[in-house]
Amino acid sequence: MKIRNLTVAAFVLLLFVGILYWSEHRKPLDEAAKASADVPHTILKLDEGTITKVELKKKNAEPIVLTKSNSGTWQIALPKPLNADQSAVSSVISTLSSLNSDRLVGDKVADVRQYGLDYPSLEVDITEKDTKAQRLLIGDETPAGSAVYAMVGDDPRVFTMAGYKKTSIDKSLNDLRDKLLLTTTADKISRVQLIRKDQEIEFGRNKDEWQILKPRPLRADSIQVGELVRQLADARMDLSSSDGDGKETVSAFDKAAPIAIVEVTDQSGTQELQVRKNKDTYYAKSSALEGTYKVGSDLGQALDKGLDEFRNKKLFDFGFNDLAMIEMHSGSTACFLTKSGPDWWSNGKKMDSGAVQSYISDLRDLAATKFVESGFTNPMIEVAVTSDAGKRVERVSIAKSGSSYIAKRENELTLYQVDSSVVDGLQKAAADIKPASTARK
Repeated sequence: MKIRNLTVAAFVLLLFVGILYWSEHRKPLDEAAKASADVPHTILKLDEGTITKVELKKKNAEPIVLTKSNSGTWQIALPKPLNADQSAVSSVISTLSSLNSDRLVGDKVADVRQYGLDYPSLEVDITEKDTKAQRLLIGDETPAGSAVYAMVGDDPRVFTMAGYKKTSIDKSLNDLRDKLLLTTTADKISRVQLIRKDQEIEFGRNKDEWQILKPRPLRADSIQVGELVRQLADARMDLSSSDGDGKETVSAFDKAAPIAIVEVTDQSGTQELQVRKNKDTYYAKSSALEGTYKVGSDLGQALDKGLDEFRNKKLFDFGFNDLAMIEMHSGSTACFLTKSGPDWWSNGKKMDSGAVQSYISDLRDLAATKFVESGFTNPMIEVAVTSDAGKRVERVSIAKSGSSYIAKRENELTLYQVDSSVVDGLQKAAADIKPASTARK
């Protein structure tokens, strides 16, 4: 009996020790397993440069197939051939190439239906240069709604990943297509022909300077023409309220009033853009691609300008170039200024540099309020400015006309009407120029 009792006691003791050992070690193991699940795992790790094709498949939608050309440019191959927005596609590729999870749901999940991965909301097939392919499946949202379930191909692991990462990948055709209406850039455009109902204006570029060629050769305001060119090069279709097949937009374009037809030329040829307006909405049709689209009001307003708004109203073109000489005659008063090094001189005397710079600033800003056809008589003021190391001489004559002045550039027919206050200010600035020693007293 005693032996039997000892045996039972020993067995109980061993059992107790075993339970105690198991209980002490189970908790760290469970915590380790949980910690392992919560540690971010890599879902996809790819080299962006090796990806040559991406196919996006969504429920109840046509697949979108993106392919990369030998030059490295992305194109949309399906559902129809289109130019791709390189920035938008690069963003998708960047997200796919380095995709991490929030947590690991399970190492070996036999039934993925509970996660929506049997019929995923989004399937992404990725092809690399070596023909190796990866398939990403994205399923339902997690109960909290801030993440989604995901898995890769035949890998039995199921992960959760942040919902914003799905948003970065789950793009529509309109998100990924190139929205530019013309296939050129502002710096490449050499000629623009603006055809309006009542007027035709043609601009030509000489390096960085624009000139008006039609209706006749005229000085152009390069800032205004440059802004027009920028608007044309950046003209984009507005697909925010697209009607799918585009029938409504086509109908609206046909009924809208024409604003302008623009022909844009670069080294590769000429493209045409037609712009129309219905109430406050603008529509455009481009020869560079199929379809009719809504466009922003900025483009329409840039085209809805007359000839005078593109003309250069300034009397002098020297801008901020270094000047070599200034000569001004106003009645019986004459002013001669020459530059030597950093200093200005007149009749052998060094002149106050501040006063001279103020005078030059007034000359630089001398501009017309409008263009006129007549009114120039005998000039009261004549100014000649030499710049570009003596290579350019600009001469302007100014005549009194009623309460204002009319100005004319040498060898030009254009007449510029100038406010009297501006001319009076110019004369005062000239009179304020004194020798440097006198100015300091």
